[in-house]
Amino acid sequence: MFYILHGEDEFSRAEQVAAFKEKIGDATVRDFNVTVLDGRKLTLAELRLAADSVPFMADKRLVVVEGLLARLGAGRGGKGSSGDEPSGAAREFLAQLLDYLPQTPESTRLVLVEARTLPPSNPILKLAASQPGKTVLAFEIPKNPVPWIEKRAQLHGSRIDRKAASKLAQLIGSDLRRLDSEIQKLITYVNAERPIGEDDVARLVSPSIEANIFDLVDALGRRDGRRAMGELHRLLDLGENPLGLLAMFTRQFRLLIQVKELQEKNVPAPEMAKALGQHPFVIDKIGQQARNFSMEQLERVYSHLLDVDVAIKTGEVGDVLALDLLVAELAG
Repeated sequence: MFYILHGEDEFSRAEQVAAFKEKIGDATVRDFNVTVLDGRKLTLAELRLAADSVPFMADKRLVVVEGLLARLGAGRGGKGSSGDEPSGAAREFLAQLLDYLPQTPESTRLVLVEARTLPPSNPILKLAASQPGKTVLAFEIPKNPVPWIEKRAQLHGSRIDRKAASKLAQLIGSDLRRLDSEIQKLITYVNAERPIGEDDVARLVSPSIEANIFDLVDALGRRDGRRAMGELHRLLDLGENPLGLLAMFTRQFRLLIQVKELQEKNVPAPEMAKALGQHPFVIDKIGQQARNFSMEQLERVYSHLLDVDVAIKTGEVGDVLALDLLVAELAG
């Protein structure tokens, strides 16, 4: 039997692989029965050698292969990991793999892990789906992290208020690994004696840089200069590089322009997310923010950002002063 774990949710994929490992024999001999292979440079002979090996003092052995299907052109709608059409060697490897997989020893659990969602037409995916049991597991980042946060708190033996979960999602975004870490920290803080509240989140959780940038731009959209300046200097006080902040600032306005343009064409949010390569949760937040600006304003700001970048790099003005002037002018 073999399994396919695919999708952009790296955190949940990693948890599933860890769960597979826990089921392989006694802990004292587990390391002898778990093999992790890099699919980007793996040969079929190496794969067969690992998968055909007899378990050591256990009933099963686990072989995890990472990134093989993308390399063979089975991960991006028929294109390889480089985005090119698969070579003749890759197509031959894929055909041989299709022949071999049904012959995998019953004592081996072969797990193919892919960082991207596989297309339904994928021949390996179809083969896995034809097996008995749930052998294809898709891991997608949730469009709305709030329900995920609530379930995660329950999994750790606690509860979190809906407003607190929303606040946490706003501060962290869809980074599930960091969300889980923050949830565990909050549970320790309340000692699991009461639900996690919004005040607990505000007190203990530091926003991601992206969240700070979003709040800064949001304040500019509302012409709240004091709030915008406060967000800027909060980031600077945290040690962020001024040029790095300017780059993130520029990226945010570039996304705003792209979303604004798609909004004017009445493109649905899910299609926007796919076209821009962003998570739907991010597009939803940017879409709300874009309504605070006209397209003319966004284009003018974007052009001004280039002027500020040039002024800093040519020494015409200091980096921190340039950002202060930029925020003051945009807020005005």
